[in-house]
Amino acid sequence: MPSYQPWCHGTISRSKAEDLLSKAARDGSFLIRASESIQGAYALCVLYQNCVYTYRILPNEDKKLSVQASEGVPIRFFSVLTELVEAYYSPNMGLVTHLQYPVHREEEVDEEQESQILPPQLPPRNFAGNDVRESDSMSPSETYLMRLQHMDLSTIPEEHQLAIQEYFRTSVSLDAEQVHNGFPNLPGLNKLTMAICKNLNSEISRILPVLEIFHRTLDQQLSPGIGLKQISGDLGQSVPFRLEQLTKLLYSIEDKAKSSMFESVGCEGGHRKSLIPLVTFEVKQESLGISMKMFLKVDVESGKLYLKKSKDGPEDKFFVHNKILQLVKSQKMHAKLVIVAEKEKEKILRREFVFDDTKKREGFCQLLQQMKNKHSEKPEPDMITVFVGTWNMGNASPPHNIDSWFQCKGQGKTRDDTADHIPHDFYVIGTQEDPLGEREWADTVKSVLRKITNITFKQVATHTLWNIRIVVLAKPEHENRISHVFSDSVKTGIANTLGNKGAVGVSFMFNRSSFGFVNSHLTSGSEKKLRRNQNYTNILRFVNLGDKKLNPFDITHRFTHLFWLGDLNYRVEFPSTEAENIVTKIRQQQYQELLSRDQLNTERNDGKVFLHFDEEEITFPPTYRFERDTREKYAYTKAKATGTKYNLPSWCDRVLWKSYPLVHVVCQAYGCTNDIMTSDHSPLFASFEVGVASQFVSKQDMNSAPQGGIQIRNCIATLMTKSKTKFFIEYHSSCLEKKVKTIEGENMEKSDGSIKVSFRNQVELTPIISDPEYLLDQHILICVKSTDCDESYGEGCVALRAAQFSYREFQVTLTHHGEKTGILTGGIQLPTSECKPTEKLYDFIKIESSDDTGSSKGKGVDANKFSVTQSHDISNPNYMGISFRSGNVVDKGWSYSLPQKSLPIAGQGSKDTKKGGYDVGSRSPTGKHLNPMGEEEKVSGMFDNPLYGSMGKSRSKDQDHQQKDLLTPPDPNFTTSNAADGDPDRPPLPTPRIRSFTCSETKPQPSIPVSSHPSTFKKPVAPSRSEGGMAQSRPPLPSKSRPGLPEPQNPRDYRDSSELPSKHRLPAKPGQPQPHKDLHPEVTKMGRSVK
Repeated sequence: MPSYQPWCHGTISRSKAEDLLSKAARDGSFLIRASESIQGAYALCVLYQNCVYTYRILPNEDKKLSVQASEGVPIRFFSVLTELVEAYYSPNMGLVTHLQYPVHREEEVDEEQESQILPPQLPPRNFAGNDVRESDSMSPSETYLMRLQHMDLSTIPEEHQLAIQEYFRTSVSLDAEQVHNGFPNLPGLNKLTMAICKNLNSEISRILPVLEIFHRTLDQQLSPGIGLKQISGDLGQSVPFRLEQLTKLLYSIEDKAKSSMFESVGCEGGHRKSLIPLVTFEVKQESLGISMKMFLKVDVESGKLYLKKSKDGPEDKFFVHNKILQLVKSQKMHAKLVIVAEKEKEKILRREFVFDDTKKREGFCQLLQQMKNKHSEKPEPDMITVFVGTWNMGNASPPHNIDSWFQCKGQGKTRDDTADHIPHDFYVIGTQEDPLGEREWADTVKSVLRKITNITFKQVATHTLWNIRIVVLAKPEHENRISHVFSDSVKTGIANTLGNKGAVGVSFMFNRSSFGFVNSHLTSGSEKKLRRNQNYTNILRFVNLGDKKLNPFDITHRFTHLFWLGDLNYRVEFPSTEAENIVTKIRQQQYQELLSRDQLNTERNDGKVFLHFDEEEITFPPTYRFERDTREKYAYTKAKATGTKYNLPSWCDRVLWKSYPLVHVVCQAYGCTNDIMTSDHSPLFASFEVGVASQFVSKQDMNSAPQGGIQIRNCIATLMTKSKTKFFIEYHSSCLEKKVKTIEGENMEKSDGSIKVSFRNQVELTPIISDPEYLLDQHILICVKSTDCDESYGEGCVALRAAQFSYREFQVTLTHHGEKTGILTGGIQLPTSECKPTEKLYDFIKIESSDDTGSSKGKGVDANKFSVTQSHDISNPNYMGISFRSGNVVDKGWSYSLPQKSLPIAGQGSKDTKKGGYDVGSRSPTGKHLNPMGEEEKVSGMFDNPLYGSMGKSRSKDQDHQQKDLLTPPDPNFTTSNAADGDPDRPPLPTPRIRSFTCSETKPQPSIPVSSHPSTFKKPVAPSRSEGGMAQSRPPLPSKSRPGLPEPQNPRDYRDSSELPSKHRLPAKPGQPQPHKDLHPEVTKMGRSVK
């Protein structure tokens, strides 16, 4: 595309093109941009009567261009775009109006500022400056010989000196001629290296056969490996190649020796000998009001938890791993933990322990989770851990010891020492300004991990763009579970052509879950915020990762879990005169005021970047800009030729993530090291626990599998666009054989300039496997496309798990290239079947929302009246993914309405005591229950996120009253108070997740019958992404035009409601959704207002 034409706008987005034409505000205004749907094609955008009409410009086989205009108009072909535009200045060419006013590109002020920065200078030569000028007229031979004269050759043997001089005199010119002719073999250089390395070459020939014999001895399968004759006999290979073979062989010997050693120490139950040592925790247990010291000894290897009264006491009391049913964390006391175990047949024991601090409790929970995982009978994991680290190395080699980085030690949310030996399943390391070679850095990281974990990790992928690098390593046992590995890079440096700034990414499949990782280094400078935003958008649009069949979707919708890490370079926005004040606040650990002026936080709140991403709460000091070799002093001034430049201490280095709806993900650690000081940045670490889907094997008889498909009904899209076109919906999913398209929707223009499109026909999607347990792990990707140019106007994702029990209404924020483009509402229903879904490992740990545990502490309880907590319900905050950092609620882009259910009456138990004890707790979609209490205990709501406390207390009258209008959209000005919120002594962090309700309608909903008696049982309710921010003095909904939202006060706790036994649940209505007067609201509530 000829960039010199004023109407030619390159790869600008569709929404940007519409904005430019709207500003032009004259009929006949036009521009041409690159097509988003077809590579090599263009889109002609024309404004007429305040609407934008888009026409595709397609090349044919001869590279001739033609416009897809109105039917009946002869097609004309043009060699270049200039000819085409000139022709369409004429009327009656099939366009809605002829071209009249070209829309010019906007001036990119930030780009001009960026271009004033000189590109990185090459390192200085080791010879005088006047020689550089002389060398311009010298031959390569004379230049190299002159440089050689300035070097100290006293340590080099004379024969080698002569060989080098002879090469520069005669052979270097011949090698240059070879390269000029397209032959990169460099025979002169090869001859020289063979002569210099003559003794080394013969030594390699002598050593390699010995190592090969040793290597084959260690190989149990006696695989040929690297053939003995091939290595020892092929002396014609270059020395570097043979050294590489030698290095590979040495690494292979080391790996096989370690594997043999691990296996030789014995296996138990098919599991390899544990590398995790025994760990003992000192705890306190209350008995009859007296606090007693106890010791909990965790033996991961044998799968036993010992309970001892003294550290050296007898080990006669213990629980085996399969008898430990649940760990329940207290929220009121952050160091308290309840262990629920099976004491004897159908008897449950519940013990409460208080640890020294919260970190010890977390370390204990991680060890027990590792024990359960290690001794699990499942062939495939359903949960893995991922380490994500990012470090701007400052072009300096790392220190000898960087263990703390990979052990998540330092400042912020860190792991306990007892978890040091628990390896992650994946290690993803992103570096910027990395001076090392790719192999050298990968070997360094592997060596550190080998020292920490005694495991030699396998390299999944590595990718480098200039000094930006990403390395992905995995446990050897996962090697056969990883597939479809891709890597790519995007340059965002000066004019988007230099790789000093940009991103590298890696993606792969782990069984049936997809992972994406992006490491980026964005534009520096406090004033370059807008340029950084554009960097993010360019990376989002152009990085090529993941399933290529998902072409309409950017990377934010292509992966089950997407992690974005790197030196994002967003700064704290204070005047330079505040530098000393900022440093003082950092020393006092008063981060909140600084974070409120953090550019990344403000841009995210305005929806300009990282829409629907999550970031763990920041509790560590800024990671930039330190004086090197110390972490005690920030170097916030920098002398430049133009004057003093200020680099205020900032959180430049970040890790964010975005996962599909209702998928398990918990951040267990987020902080920075304080002992790695070679760079002006501190390394950042994050540790995640994520749910994964394994290859599915149905337990059902194929003949008994439920018939029918996935039904999607009553979809209404509200699009923020001025385009005059028709739309259809495209459904994509790995559970479908192919994508499915709907018919055209019916358009209706709204007063605010947006378009409401109704797709009233029911769509039935036929899955490749109809087993409900399989479907519950699936997601449907939705893309709203235009019929005229097949371009996307918005994408979203719906989790099938939301419709496990009945028809469910959903509301999804539509996004395109990282921007909000509208909303989509509708309903979804699955084929129903009674089944017992498999229990997941991440359901093992729960959080107790109330500490009023009744009178059965420590008592044996009938197991039939005990229900192990499960977390697959959509009301589970782990799955909801709602952010609650410092009181801010982030719009997650989707919400689900609640099905109508009748509520139980307090005190009225089931006639069938056994069944009543089982069904009373709120059920999760796995069929398990959300109440791990005993017979006489008061039921407490549970949460899955094991890292947050202080979430709420007992229910209030207001909360009982709220249940009467579960489907009624809350008033924006509605306020509520929670009993937990009135405690002035409660620590401000972490802030509780916000309780809200949602539905896709704005009309009043049918009332739900509610008992006059308050229910004893809490009902986890799906919190709305659209109304998550309800609170006292609720701020306005965020909008791009409204920067800086105030933080909500006294947020509501969304756990305080009641769930029904399944037998009280109203039956699903397969033929129609729940009755409403108007199924298609004019205005639908979302996290940001629709313009």
